[in-house]
Amino acid sequence: MKLPRQFTHHYTLAEARALLPRVQGWLVEIRELQKAQERAGERNAELFAEGRDLGGERINDHLRSLARLHSLFAEFQSREIQLKDLERGLLDFPSLRGNQEVLLCWKEGEDDIEFWHDLESGYAGREPL
Repeated sequence: MKLPRQFTHHYTLAEARALLPRVQGWLVEIRELQKAQERAGERNAELFAEGRDLGGERINDHLRSLARLHSLFAEFQSREIQLKDLERGLLDFPSLRGNQEVLLCWKEGEDDIEFWHDLESGYAGREPL
């Protein structure tokens, strides 16, 4: 009996490796944007007070930054790359090992994708490729 697939796209090791530089850039940009959003939220707190009229360049910058952050998360989602832990930079790429759906596992700081795990075991169940 063939089990239904959880993912529509399955990366080869070469495809996942080719995406790593782009993904690393997205992680850096997401973290920078999140910090900027926190700072902007603190700076703009008085502008969000009840009855205040919102607008101007400061709010427009805040919204542009928020939209960019959303688009970066959408990049991961549309490619079915699972962002497991932003702080650690932990990612999973859906893949196939024989007929079994698995996840190629990479963590920021690792030079290459060198591990995989099944869909249930997660990071603790990583196995060398």
